[in-house]
Amino acid sequence: MSDGYLLPADQLKEKLSEPAMDIRYLLSRGYTRKSAVTFVSDHYRLTEQERHILTRLVVSPEIADNRSKKKLGCSQLKGCDVFVDGYNVLITIETELKNEPIWFADDGFLRDTSGIFRNHKITDTTCMAVDEMLSTLSTLKVRTATILLDSQMSNSGKLAQFILKRSKDHTFKTDARTSKHVDFDLKEAGSHAVIATADSIIVDAVEKVVDITECWMKQNAKSDKPFTLNAHVRERSETWNRYC
Repeated sequence: MSDGYLLPADQLKEKLSEPAMDIRYLLSRGYTRKSAVTFVSDHYRLTEQERHILTRLVVSPEIADNRSKKKLGCSQLKGCDVFVDGYNVLITIETELKNEPIWFADDGFLRDTSGIFRNHKITDTTCMAVDEMLSTLSTLKVRTATILLDSQMSNSGKLAQFILKRSKDHTFKTDARTSKHVDFDLKEAGSHAVIATADSIIVDAVEKVVDITECWMKQNAKSDKPFTLNAHVRERSETWNRYC
């Protein structure tokens, strides 16, 4: 199999489940993430795309537990100020709208594995994803939503304007803008803010996180669709004691 060919998601799940278990074992024994993925992938002769999927989805039990403790349930967002990692959320929703696979990672966050971030182009599906994201935030009764878009991405300014236009159909206060340093802005949003992202670097750096894509899928009865690599996905029980 060449690196240019990717198996269907159900076959990938079967093929990668055992390598994922091996990586988890090595991580629990103190191996670095990079070395564990490389060692196991070489052993199973995996393609670059399959290695990418394992890198996106498999984390150590300790890290998974730490992240799950920060994750708010969807019903806990009423009255919250939410800062949205715009492309991270929109690309994942787009992936589902295009009937492409998305996965529950070991830490309980939904992630796509297409690796298209830098090559992302705004399409009609992007516009649909915007409406779905805004409708989800409205249903969750957030107080405000600040949506940040990476300025280096093509047409981010136009997308921000589109989001602002579409947000007029909703009652919560919305700001959408581009930034040269979205990660930094999200990390510095403040302890009052809930950060909507599945980006592991940001999740590790903030106090409260929500997976908006997961909320959207639950609202639309899509909860059975994400794939997993047979890890015990950690779901945060909705007993968070610091409501907005």
